[in-house]
Amino acid sequence: MIAITGVSGQLGRQVVEELLKTVEARSVVAIVRTPAKVSDLAGRGVQVRAGDYNDRAAMQQALTGVEKLLLVSSSEVGQRAVQHRNVIEAAKAAGVKLIAYTSLLHADTSPLGLAEEHVTTEKMLKESGVPFVLLRNGWYTENYLASVPAALQHGVFIGSAGAGKIASATRTDYAAAAAKVLTLDNQAGKTYELAGDRGWTLAELAEEVSRQSGKTVVYQNLSEAEFKAALLGAGLPEGFAAMLANSDIGASKGGLFDDSHQLSQLTGRPTTSLEESVRSTL
Repeated sequence: MIAITGVSGQLGRQVVEELLKTVEARSVVAIVRTPAKVSDLAGRGVQVRAGDYNDRAAMQQALTGVEKLLLVSSSEVGQRAVQHRNVIEAAKAAGVKLIAYTSLLHADTSPLGLAEEHVTTEKMLKESGVPFVLLRNGWYTENYLASVPAALQHGVFIGSAGAGKIASATRTDYAAAAAKVLTLDNQAGKTYELAGDRGWTLAELAEEVSRQSGKTVVYQNLSEAEFKAALLGAGLPEGFAAMLANSDIGASKGGLFDDSHQLSQLTGRPTTSLEESVRSTL
């Protein structure tokens, strides 16, 4: 059986949908904190089990009989290390034979502050003795497209990534890669650096939004402090605003760029282009 954690989240759910294209539903285990949120999957034959990153015993129970596990990194930045340890220990106790983990692009050399907890988790996996494969995901295109409505309203797209190239891909792209790895043999010990086929700058994103919308949108580069202050002013929580601003600075240093094309090679198709993503958003 193949299990996926965090299935009520956007990435985990899409991985399940990708798996169901090639794997029998009864062989898929969807682990979620609140099973009622994905009751439709149960109706399609998927085994929906309750599991919480903060509850090792419950997670071990949810992993009974599971051979392969996709550990989707927790969304609770700052608590990830403890939560991931719970899942890894639960998987080991349950006899899971392979853990696939959604890490961060070039986590071991990344300038992004987000990398720290991913590096810690990768170390835990190595020390656990459980065979594992690393899916080092780059940035989700959706992370930036969420700001398009405000950019259209004000005519300005703000950030602090400078001229840094961002080789992003969509959640659908990353989900397809994860599903493929979970169905392939001999994946233990592998590390995939997953990113979009073509990098782009935030100025190029603004240009594309302008081109497709017919409204002029320009990119305004801010300092990390200025960008964080703007995000706080827009109502974002302190920690989230700080993380986004720091990630943009990391992007300016090349932290979100990769041109190895491992993602498209793994899925067998090109990653979703920026043009297509902007079109869908508009």
